[in-house]
Amino acid sequence: MEKKLILVIDDEQGIRDIIKEYLVLEDFEVIEAIDGVDGMNKFKNHKITLVILDVMLPKMDGWKVCREIRVFSQVPIIMLTARGEEYDKLFGFELGVDDYIVKPFSPKELLARIKAILLRSSKPLEDPIKPNRIQLAELQIDFDARNVFLGKELISLTPKEYELLSFFVNNQGKVFSREQLLNLVWGYEFLGDVRTVDTHIKMLRESLRHYRKWIVTAWGIGYKFEAEDKV
Repeated sequence: MEKKLILVIDDEQGIRDIIKEYLVLEDFEVIEAIDGVDGMNKFKNHKITLVILDVMLPKMDGWKVCREIRVFSQVPIIMLTARGEEYDKLFGFELGVDDYIVKPFSPKELLARIKAILLRSSKPLEDPIKPNRIQLAELQIDFDARNVFLGKELISLTPKEYELLSFFVNNQGKVFSREQLLNLVWGYEFLGDVRTVDTHIKMLRESLRHYRKWIVTAWGIGYKFEAEDKV
């Protein structure tokens, strides 16, 4: 069986070494890059399964590398950064980052997230809603095409925003904790950073505009989705 190839793009030798040590023990194959340009060249010349990408890189920063990868590939990307501000996370998720880990980090946690992302990406998407299109007032979701419309306008959602909205629509009226959403939507058990959920909820609410009120905060618990004026 062909090993999964992980590309680690980080200019710190120590970081690359410890990530490689843990991944090799789990039977992954690892290729390293020391800057953004090197990372892009290796990405284009190898069949990469997942990218671990540092933000602060010489020659080409991580944001630009992510943006260029997303032009032609949806391979999973985990961003590593010493900066943990919400703005940085929002920016990364909008570019298409799948997960975001702040340095210093636990290698075991990184490994758990890698496994969860790869497991989830290997499964075919299953949407139990029949038919595969649903209309909620002016909001229309085409599950086959993974498109969301407000009226006649196609709105741009990140992959995780779409998955979160799809999950909510499939489970209207049910309250889910942040830990449950991490497990059910992100695909990994709670590992300590529920702020990822809050960040994506904020993004999704902004994307839904005047329907943002449909994502209801259950104070002290989590969130639920309650649509009004169903069609």
